[in-house]
Amino acid sequence: MEQNAAKPPAPRVAVVLFLLKDESVLLGRRRSSVGDSTFALPGGHLEFGESFEACAAREVKEETGLDIDNIEVLKVTNDLFHEGAEPSHYIMILLRAVLANPNQLPENLEPDKCDGWDWYEWDSLPRPLFWPLEKLLQDGFHPFLIV
Repeated sequence: MEQNAAKPPAPRVAVVLFLLKDESVLLGRRRSSVGDSTFALPGGHLEFGESFEACAAREVKEETGLDIDNIEVLKVTNDLFHEGAEPSHYIMILLRAVLANPNQLPENLEPDKCDGWDWYEWDSLPRPLFWPLEKLLQDGFHPFLIV
């Protein structure tokens, strides 16, 4: 094999969080080449050696300033993205949690990636949703049900 041959693209791991409050979930409007202007959950890339729970807590803190508690893994998905300059493949780890302090308010700490965060009732989510979240809904997924 040639030493200079390009490596084939590899799947990446994303950790995505359903942050629940009463009957609402926290969503932000994306500013990205993939899913621009759609509503999505907080989350990001898993770092080397990091647990899913630690990644969720870190990403939510970086994006919203919120501290979370009672973190649990709900589901894993296998998603291919064909938007943007290059296709990508993500293994998504979906978790849920609640606020460590219910009086905390989300801040938009990454305005270059998100137009802002707000709480939306699960039964009346805004549209358009980021397609992996839309697909979960179409498949009947519900983050409030006990797993």
